Amino acid sequence: MFYDLFYQLCKEKGVSVTRATVEMGLSRTIGTKWKNTGATPNGETLNKVADYFGVPVGMLLGDPKKETPALTKKDERDIAKDLERLKESLESGEGLMFDGDPMSEEARESILSAMKLGLEAAKLRNKEKYTPKKYKKE
Repeated sequence: MFYDLFYQLCKEKGVSVTRATVEMGLSRTIGTKWKNTGATPNGETLNKVADYFGVPVGMLLGDPKKETPALTKKDERDIAKDLERLKESLESGEGLMFDGDPMSEEARESILSAMKLGLEAAKLRNKEKYTPKKYKKE
């Protein structure tokens, strides 16, 4: 059961379940949901949990040898190119303002960071969707 493994990882890291979920940017009560329903997260949530504990996603699914999609160097280059185009677009967009003030450098970087996460998640999701035999969830 996913929750049992999650609880054990929290214990090893020395954090409570609630603290771990909050530090991952998840709901405070998601751990209770996993415990009571036996649910297993998927997609981005599963990646957040794996990143937080530094374990492979396959381990969280009960199979450490199970292959999960990963970004290749080409994927990373493609994302970097897309981000560069977005950055140029943001910098040249004179009309982009917040409350009547021009966008700050911090706001621009924040938008680019969010876009990077979105592009990475989309690439991984597409790998699962368009190569289903390789990443089939059983």
